[in-house]
Amino acid sequence: MNKKVLAVVLAGGEGKRLMPLTKHRAKPAVPFGGTYRLIDFSLSNLVNSGYLQIIVLTQYKSHSLDRHIFKTWRMNQLLGNYVSTVPAQQRVSKDWYLGPADAIYQCLNIIEDERPDIVVIVGADNVYRMDLSQMVTSHIESGAELTVAGIRQPVASASEFGVIEVDRKRTGYVKEFLEKPENPHGLPDDANQVLVNMGNYVANVPAFVEALNRDHKLPKSETAHDMGADIVPYFVKRGECGFYDFTTNRIPESTEKDENYWQDLGTLDAYYESNMDLISSHPVFNLYNSSWPLYTGYIGLPPAKFVHDGSSEKERVGTAVNSIISPGVIISGGRVSNSVLSPGVRINSYADINKSILMDNVVVKRHAKIKNTILDKYVLVNRGVEIGYDLEKDLARGFTISKNGVVVVLKSTVVYKDHVVNGDYIFFDK
Repeated sequence: MNKKVLAVVLAGGEGKRLMPLTKHRAKPAVPFGGTYRLIDFSLSNLVNSGYLQIIVLTQYKSHSLDRHIFKTWRMNQLLGNYVSTVPAQQRVSKDWYLGPADAIYQCLNIIEDERPDIVVIVGADNVYRMDLSQMVTSHIESGAELTVAGIRQPVASASEFGVIEVDRKRTGYVKEFLEKPENPHGLPDDANQVLVNMGNYVANVPAFVEALNRDHKLPKSETAHDMGADIVPYFVKRGECGFYDFTTNRIPESTEKDENYWQDLGTLDAYYESNMDLISSHPVFNLYNSSWPLYTGYIGLPPAKFVHDGSSEKERVGTAVNSIISPGVIISGGRVSNSVLSPGVRINSYADINKSILMDNVVVKRHAKIKNTILDKYVLVNRGVEIGYDLEKDLARGFTISKNGVVVVLKSTVVYKDHVVNGDYIFFDK
């Protein structure tokens, strides 16, 4: 519709519930599905939607995120396209970003320089496919000043999201918006579900800038400088907030199972289960849709390699079944099943990996056994070590155990049979 669009990605999230995966990196930089980072899904959606001027607002432990974007997301500058990371610059005060709305407010100079008609705002840590141009078209046709995207979720999870009540008398508008309510009412057609805020917004620039300026001037006691808690309710009260139903979004070659897939990876268990879904026989989320590709880096790595066929030494077979095996992986006489292996992983002879996620450059030595475990980057598991088989022992080693019993081992940890070295502490088995 001949509107100039600037895309803003909110990537400053700390991701406390994903600790220890976020101890050394921002949540959007957490690896996912072998070769991806979480932010790759939002950036791929924007690029596939035709939006090629993108700023990424970063803050918390952003080095690995900045490096990934710099190495991976290079656009054609001749045509004015870019993905640019923007850290807090204290441009308007001595404060760092105080919240998502404040982050955008502190970067209003970019909006002024680019002079877009519309801004598209997305989060950086959800897994989904979405054509944002369809949401923009809906926003323009509705006449709303700001539009929020929503999706159905169980009532039990409502306290983690903003809950949307659509206006039944005014189609396409939001009647009420509650940020993380404890006991919301279910939907009229399903009392067990609510509409929640996905964290994706489309806004007309003049009205949005006015709202950001107003929010900035409020006393600290009256605002969290948050999109969901402050900006959306402001437009709802004015009758200017539109609603976009994510289930109406259509992606080429999407399957019946994944066309409405959206996963907020807010916990270790959600992160683990989403990875495990990818390796199932019929995953809900399809990584292999060539009509809406997911972009990432890792160019130039050698192919994965499997060595030893069992003919020379009993049971010394390099195999992987029901698993994602990334470039650069070597499975040398070990067994891998129902697992996700990121680039550079090395599995040695007689090792057994089951229902686990191994991030970049993890090394598992001979006879080691790993089950129901997430090994962060550069973890070294020494000969004969078992992880995931005795949770009390794993807890004593200093590993994190999720609510569902998934073991998480911190980046760069070296695991021996009798002690663990992770660079900060040494844990001795009792």
